[in-house]
Amino acid sequence: MTRFKLLDSCCGDADNTLARRRQFLKLSAMFTAAGALPLLQAGRAAHAAEPDAPVRIGYLPITDATPLLVAHHNGLFEKQGLKVEQPRRFRSWSQIVEAFLSGQVNVVHLLMPMTIWSRYGSKSPAKVVAWNHTEGSCLTVLPDVNTLEDLGGTTVAIPFWYSVHNIVLQAILRQAGLEFINEGEPTKKQVKLVVMSPGDMLPALGSKRISGYIVAEPFNAKAEELGVGKVWRFTGDVWRNHACCVVTMHERDLQERPEWSQKVVNGIVQAQAWVRGHREDTVKILARNNPAAYTPHEASTLARVLLPSAERDAAYAKSGAIRHADWNELRIDFRPYPYPSYTEKLVSLLKDTYVLGENAFLKNLDPAHVARDLVDDRYVRKAIEAQGGLSAFGVEGGYTRTETFEVS
Repeated sequence: MTRFKLLDSCCGDADNTLARRRQFLKLSAMFTAAGALPLLQAGRAAHAAEPDAPVRIGYLPITDATPLLVAHHNGLFEKQGLKVEQPRRFRSWSQIVEAFLSGQVNVVHLLMPMTIWSRYGSKSPAKVVAWNHTEGSCLTVLPDVNTLEDLGGTTVAIPFWYSVHNIVLQAILRQAGLEFINEGEPTKKQVKLVVMSPGDMLPALGSKRISGYIVAEPFNAKAEELGVGKVWRFTGDVWRNHACCVVTMHERDLQERPEWSQKVVNGIVQAQAWVRGHREDTVKILARNNPAAYTPHEASTLARVLLPSAERDAAYAKSGAIRHADWNELRIDFRPYPYPSYTEKLVSLLKDTYVLGENAFLKNLDPAHVARDLVDDRYVRKAIEAQGGLSAFGVEGGYTRTETFEVS
């Protein structure tokens, strides 16, 4: 029987332990009706006072945010006739959620499972309008981990309980016959799961306070570069062409500013189409030496993620990080349409995944209803068709698909 209790941290540093616990509890509180209310009221007041509010992007410095940043850098919002502010960079999910709920930012990328928690756990009025990317995450482990069983008795970090990362990791651990806990010392048949901000994971792995982490790029690529970790499995090799972060906007904007909302989504979709054909330029835009300073990452690290490499893919296939070479997955890709089948599959998987905190709302969620209610695909469909249709994003078969989730 898998056992869970509230976890403080995996690390020995007391200050870091308390900081991470405060961050998690703060975010948990925000996603309750009582905790979200003051922020939602502030957000509504801000909207009432600023009917012509500009595009205000909030993001974490991970490659998942690429379309938002490229759209800003390339002036795609301005070309739509929109006013836009300099994107605001946040370190943690709690910071970005607080800024979004209070109206400080109005276009963000969030973990897709987090949007389910937000809308149905706290009744916050937010909608998913598009995918920001597909794939883009890995399970990275210490170099001396040779089998999944080697993770037994150790600690592995996830970015948040409500994440595709947590879903995929738990599926991988279950198949290996490992339990997961979040308190106490794990036995050789158990793995302790802890929540960490993406930026904290690499130092923790480098100091061997954890044995692995599953997170968005480029933190996996950086571990490879530094020689402190190796990619064990790509999440896109488990869940084919899955989304991770999605574009989230205030429902009130979608209802009261439809023309503005369409133009915002147009810019994001245009950015995704552009990135697919300009990956080297995208590396330069995101790199730390760009005057815009969108991210703190080196160009060499970003290139490992954004630029395809047949040589590296062959090595990953040999190591087992890629088991479904016939899927022809890229390390990260950009396909904006939010397939209903994906949302339905996600809800079903969440029901069988342990997520810490109040999660009773999951039990009664109907996957088909969530796909219709959480996601508003009106704007992204129009934006995609303006780009020439789904084929512009390497997609054939129209606006429906069948989900493929295979651990082995």
